[in-house]
Amino acid sequence: MTENNWDALVIGAGAGGLCAAARLSHLGYKTLVVERLDKVGGRASTDEIDGFKVNNGAIVIELGGITEETFDEVGAKFDIRRPEPPILYRIGGKDVDVTGGGWGFLLSKLTRQGAKLVKGLGAARNDSGLPEGELSTADWVAKYTKNESVHGIFRNMCGSVFAVGSEELPARVFLTYFTRKSAFKKFGFCPEGSIGVWKSLAEVVESNGGAVWLDSEVTSLSLTEGRITGASITRGGETVEVTSRFTVSDIGPFATVDLVGRDNLPAAYIAQVDNANRPCAMISVNFVSRRPLVKAPGLTSFAQSRRLCYIANFTELCPEMAPEGWHLYQGTAVPKPAVGDFDEEAETQLLLEDLREEVLGFDEARVLSINVTRDGWPPQRAVAGYDLPHDTPIQNLWNVGDAVKEYANGGTTACAETAKMVVDKIRDQFPLTLA
Repeated sequence: MTENNWDALVIGAGAGGLCAAARLSHLGYKTLVVERLDKVGGRASTDEIDGFKVNNGAIVIELGGITEETFDEVGAKFDIRRPEPPILYRIGGKDVDVTGGGWGFLLSKLTRQGAKLVKGLGAARNDSGLPEGELSTADWVAKYTKNESVHGIFRNMCGSVFAVGSEELPARVFLTYFTRKSAFKKFGFCPEGSIGVWKSLAEVVESNGGAVWLDSEVTSLSLTEGRITGASITRGGETVEVTSRFTVSDIGPFATVDLVGRDNLPAAYIAQVDNANRPCAMISVNFVSRRPLVKAPGLTSFAQSRRLCYIANFTELCPEMAPEGWHLYQGTAVPKPAVGDFDEEAETQLLLEDLREEVLGFDEARVLSINVTRDGWPPQRAVAGYDLPHDTPIQNLWNVGDAVKEYANGGTTACAETAKMVVDKIRDQFPLTLA
């Protein structure tokens, strides 16, 4: 098989693309991954800033779920360090560990109405207890309490997991996730930064005879008799034509449609994709100090804040992420609104005000970067509950990633889940014996 002929073409080396590519190459498919950036990881990668490893998107990796299963199945290194406790909640100025106590313990710290809310959460474990329609999480909580701290906790949980506010996330999604999904109970940090885990998957692809082309971009897909037969790729200043038996896209359905050509797809599908193109937004401040500023070894979340959802303490467990003697943190917020236009400068200032208030010594800290992820480079391409299917009208073209998540899932875990589902379909439709 020459360099330009492949079984699988995977567009994008983000979480979904690399999970799919590693699975495909592990099964024996000759796999080519094409990534326009100069590094893997996409919106869950890491930048080097003055010797610090600064995550540019997803900061934690789930343990014990589909992501770790993927690494185990393909034989990839999975170097994740788990904080104990994973998360502390700042309530009334005190950091509270609710590990083992669950919702009941957490809510009892916030309000006397906690028992009612716990009962509502319990009811959601059955379909009949889930709210109908698009009732927001904020409106669902308001049925039980007006307590601002309770609303703050729910708002910041929505922001941390789904990158939207509680006013924008359907309660049915939130309740399904926290009563039936893994709900990120176990997670950790990679000492190389998030990019470390994705590098491991790229190594699997290459060790299995595949390739990962960085600084390369798919500019169009070739459509012949209703099937994708290959692609034009810009690489090293030249255009390279490749052929493939099937294609997996991790750049989102909206961008994938443009590669195929809108005129080559049914109008109903184009309308469906355009309607679902609702990216959300987050703002993150990466800051460092010579002395420790945060005690929690993992995440600190907040019952009352203007915008701040959580602070991550990376170097407590992963000192490799900073030069010796330095401490690395990230404070992250969801703007209002998280979907649609917002005042970037004003929302960033609200986050900085929260950090000054919540982190003693923040004014003496050094801010490495302020990242605003939105529009074409969002934390999630679709609000949970409004995702597209991973199938397309073209039978050998699929989407993976956070725009085609399964219902009520989020983050890199959801990307890994879509990759497994798509690869299972490919294995059934394109058996290697016919290669």
